[in-house]
Amino acid sequence: MIREEVKIPLQEVTLSGNLVVPENAIALVIFSHGSGSSRFSPRNNLVAEQLQKRGIATLLFDLLTKYEDAVYENRFDIDMLTERLIAATQWVKQQEHLKKLPMGYFGASTGAASALMAASKLGKGIQAIVSRGGRPDLALPFLDKVKAPTLLIVGALDTPVIEYNEQALKQLTAVSELKIVAGATHLFEERGKLEEVAEMAAAWFEKHL
Repeated sequence: MIREEVKIPLQEVTLSGNLVVPENAIALVIFSHGSGSSRFSPRNNLVAEQLQKRGIATLLFDLLTKYEDAVYENRFDIDMLTERLIAATQWVKQQEHLKKLPMGYFGASTGAASALMAASKLGKGIQAIVSRGGRPDLALPFLDKVKAPTLLIVGALDTPVIEYNEQALKQLTAVSELKIVAGATHLFEERGKLEEVAEMAAAWFEKHL
C-alpha cells in the first residue's frame, strides 16, 4: 500500500493532499470536504480507511489553503470549490499510476454540492458519487446533468437535510438512491453510525466503479 502526501499545483495556489493507493487498486475516490473541514477530517478518514480495505484508492485534499479557509465566505463558495475539485481530478488523471483507475467522489455537507457540480461538468469521467449528510440542493440546477450513479446518505434525525436530499433526488436523472440512517444526527456521531455510512459507501463504489 502506498501512502504519500501530495501537492496539487493550481494556477493561483498549491493544495495539499493525502493519497493512499492499496496494492492492485480497483478504483479511486476523491473526497470533497464540507465547510471548515480538511484532509484530516476524522469522519472522512474513517470512510477512506473502509474503502482502502476494499482495494479502493483514496485522495483527501484541502480545497482551501489555510489562509483562504480563514475567510468564512470561502467555505460556502460552491463555484470555487467545484473548480478546485475539477482541477484535483485533472491532476489525478495526469498521474501515471492513477489515470486508468475508475473514479468516484465522496462529498460531505457542502462538499456534496461541489462533487455533484464537478461531476455534471466532467460527465462520464466520474462514475459514482456518495453524499454524506450533504447539501445536494445547493447544486440543484446541475443535477439533471450528473451521469454518475449517486447515493445520498442522511441521518434520520437530521430533518432539514432529509428534505434537501429528497428535493435533490427528484432532480437526479442518473441512477440514484436516498438512504436514511436510523438514530443518526447530521455528523453521524452516534455509536456505530459512521461505520454504517462507510459500509454503504464502500458497497456503492464497489458496485458502480
